[in-house]
Amino acid sequence: MPKSKPTMRDVAQAADVSATTVWMVVHNKPGIPAETIEKVQAAIERLSYVARSEPNGTKAETVGLLIEQSSIPAISDVFYGDVIRGFQAEAKLFGYHVLLSTFDRNSQDLGLLKTGFAQNVAGFVIANDGDILPETVMQLKILNRPVVLIESYIEGQTLPCVLGDNFMAGYKIARYMLEQGHQKIAILKGPTKYSSLVDRFRGCLAAMAEVNLLPPVEWMPEPVSGHPLKGYVQMKEILALPDHPTAVIAISDKTAFGAIEAIREAGLRIPDDIAIGSIDNTRESGYTRPPLTTVHIPKYEIGVLALRKLHRLIEGTETIPVKSIVYSELIVRESC
Repeated sequence: MPKSKPTMRDVAQAADVSATTVWMVVHNKPGIPAETIEKVQAAIERLSYVARSEPNGTKAETVGLLIEQSSIPAISDVFYGDVIRGFQAEAKLFGYHVLLSTFDRNSQDLGLLKTGFAQNVAGFVIANDGDILPETVMQLKILNRPVVLIESYIEGQTLPCVLGDNFMAGYKIARYMLEQGHQKIAILKGPTKYSSLVDRFRGCLAAMAEVNLLPPVEWMPEPVSGHPLKGYVQMKEILALPDHPTAVIAISDKTAFGAIEAIREAGLRIPDDIAIGSIDNTRESGYTRPPLTTVHIPKYEIGVLALRKLHRLIEGTETIPVKSIVYSELIVRESC
């Protein structure tokens, strides 16, 4: 196992002060007693601690952003494009370089990752789970680099993470459909390998369970593995049935876009014949025909918060793993 560089938290323990005090000494902040400054400086020298340069300095550390290969091109993805932009913008403010790395699901041993990506970064963020299995995340964790998860978490593990309020997002869109008088509601599920989509699905079911409703199995078709237009295929399956729902909840905007096309091809009108709502509030959702009712997930802000959390871990000023959840908001448009 590679030897990790001393952190600000290590200095704090050696000097018997808080990590915040060490940060203030390192950055020449006023209000620290001379005796405390001497203790901190002695600990810094003893541990050979090197503070990271400020944003306007000449030296900048690198932080890593790991995503599954199937998400490429991620920067233009309807969801993760905004997350990545938020992460990169905040990294620039803190003086970090960002190294983007993709993960191939066919190679879970991380051989190249151990010798390259993980060894050259001060810490890294893993965006989404999917092909990046829990076992893979734990392998990265033992490399002595701070790790922050985006839109994923591992049951039984206390890893720092930043999530959208996915369960409540599913609950909100289902509750809204019910309030509009719909009882025949279909749900277009997502792949179960994504914990965020599973939580959204659970939220939908929870809202419907409160009024003793459960969609028939055929109204909750499984997504077609490897198909780029999963929502289109799922909606075609539902429309081929003799009995149609009056409303459809898509687990994501991307799924909804395909479903809208299938509904239109069938000669049905939205929302007169079938209402549709989803979750994400991507830019494209406001320009569908009709504009899509959806639940807003603060994607850019998730990226920002993930970088801030990672920065605190690198500096050693954050010691308690926290699951941070950003609030969702229902955006009502004409598709319902």
